[in-house]
Amino acid sequence: MKVLVSACLLGKNCKYNGGNNYSEKVAAFVSGKEVIEVCPEVQSGMSIPRTPIEIVKGVVLDRDGNNVDAALRRAVEQILQDIAEEEIECVVLKSRSPTCGVKQVYDGTFSGKLVDGSGILAQALMNAGYRVIDAEDLP
Repeated sequence: MKVLVSACLLGKNCKYNGGNNYSEKVAAFVSGKEVIEVCPEVQSGMSIPRTPIEIVKGVVLDRDGNNVDAALRRAVEQILQDIAEEEIECVVLKSRSPTCGVKQVYDGTFSGKLVDGSGILAQALMNAGYRVIDAEDLP
């Protein structure tokens, strides 16, 4: 069985600011398991670093108002295709991300305010029947 994980949680410098969100809890959770790392933003062709993105009225835009929704949704579809034949035990994703957020995302005002909801990858994975876990909910 494999675990699909947001690459930033494993220390990959793929965040919008060029950094990562390394999590010792995530590293411990996946220790000894086969891991598939994903970063929809990078897979969509976005640069590192890049302008922050949020979901605005159902569409992913960057802070400058550029629509990046189609490219990100193509990346999400590609990820789903790539894992279709894999036996995925669960998915561990980064909290609050517009692509990977499981329970909350930023509200689309670029003000740091959170709202209930899921990022586009998290939602697509849940819709496809995968068990999706917010990294902050790991024991």
